[in-house]
Amino acid sequence: MSAPIIELKGITKTFGTGTAAFQALKGVDLSIERGDFVAVMGPSGSGKSTTMNILGCLDVPTSGVFKFLGTPVQSLGKDERSLLRRRYLGFVFQGFNLLARTTAVENVELPLVYRGMGKAARREAAMRALDRVGLGPWAGHTPAELSGGQQQRVAIARALVTDPEVLLADEPTGNLDSERSVEIMKFLAELNRTGITILMVTHEPEMAAFAKTIVHFKDGLVERIERGMLADTGAPA
Repeated sequence: MSAPIIELKGITKTFGTGTAAFQALKGVDLSIERGDFVAVMGPSGSGKSTTMNILGCLDVPTSGVFKFLGTPVQSLGKDERSLLRRRYLGFVFQGFNLLARTTAVENVELPLVYRGMGKAARREAAMRALDRVGLGPWAGHTPAELSGGQQQRVAIARALVTDPEVLLADEPTGNLDSERSVEIMKFLAELNRTGITILMVTHEPEMAAFAKTIVHFKDGLVERIERGMLADTGAPA
């Protein structure tokens, strides 16, 4: 059996010092297999967002071991973590974070601009990503000309354009109605079936059910892990 793509062992995170110190994570152990679709749940203050920030290399643990593809991330410098983030991770946010006056294809191109890719190559890659999410015909439209579900698909295309190993989604359906939410979750499930590992934070049990694995956080620890609907059926109902 291959090693997990992500391993957390005894991860702690403390904010502040002295009497103002707050321990957000108290020894988190978690392994994520390549190709899994993981939903992370828990009440506010449970540690799920802090954990996702660490997994996304946006923050570092106070103690413990975090391995990504076998590499101990906590031993990497800031620039090395930034490189890991750009090469291996894709991010999808609740608020879409699209540039309002920029077309869909230009929004999708942005990560490749930061990589220094040439204009023709990045336009080709961005169009492939938009086609992958079913929005090729809307490439020239601005966010205001797209529905909420379409905007989130553009945001997903932007995350996919760099061919990430892991897609990190923070409340990806939080700004969508129930119909569009189910649409996006079915799409994420389809992406997962192509081999992309997905980690998603959500407050909604109905959305978490689309995952293969559901991790519940409470008081800075993993409280329990259960199976989602995809674990048994391979496809959402």
